[in-house]
Amino acid sequence: MKKASLLMILGSVLLLGLFVFPLWNIELGAPQYPEPLGIDIYINGLQGQNEFDIQNIDGLNHYIGMKTLPKPEDMWEFTVFPLVIGVMVFLGVLLGVLGYTNKISYKWFFGWFILMSALGVLGMYDFNAWLVDYGTNLDPKAILKLANPDGTPMSYKPPLLGHQKMLNFDAYSYPRLGAYLMFVGMCLTLIAGYLGWRYKKINGTKQQN
Repeated sequence: MKKASLLMILGSVLLLGLFVFPLWNIELGAPQYPEPLGIDIYINGLQGQNEFDIQNIDGLNHYIGMKTLPKPEDMWEFTVFPLVIGVMVFLGVLLGVLGYTNKISYKWFFGWFILMSALGVLGMYDFNAWLVDYGTNLDPKAILKLANPDGTPMSYKPPLLGHQKMLNFDAYSYPRLGAYLMFVGMCLTLIAGYLGWRYKKINGTKQQN
């Protein structure tokens, strides 16, 4: 159970990488931009991939009526998400310590994993909802008003994951190091639960014999 508990602690601590490294990245490439424009998305705000990327993207978006990119104070997520991650890290480490001292069973490790998975799904849903609003809720007084062949307003929603063609831009959306660290951390906590279960099963069998 001690090995499982140490993995639980390590897996939880890896989530702290989200406070240092970006969670996601959206990149826009076009012939007129030798270097693509990019946005690194952190749990507490946005940052340009290069120095002036935020200003350049906002300048392009102005012509088609898209909102300016939000500052940390403009979105509640940039305040709540760091708190949620901080609580989950603390809870995971606490469960690991309690497991190490045999105060709790491995089932708590699985419970943490299920809760973190649910929060991750909700976070992705919220992120996609923001992309939809950002790309479709356009200013009717925009300089450029482009429409689909059927006459409906064109959407400029970037992809949640993968590649999408937007006018003459190629939009790419992929996880960054923070997301990979979170994924590895969650895998370690899942392995911790499995090792705890295996330890309990083996020791239970020995006691019966």
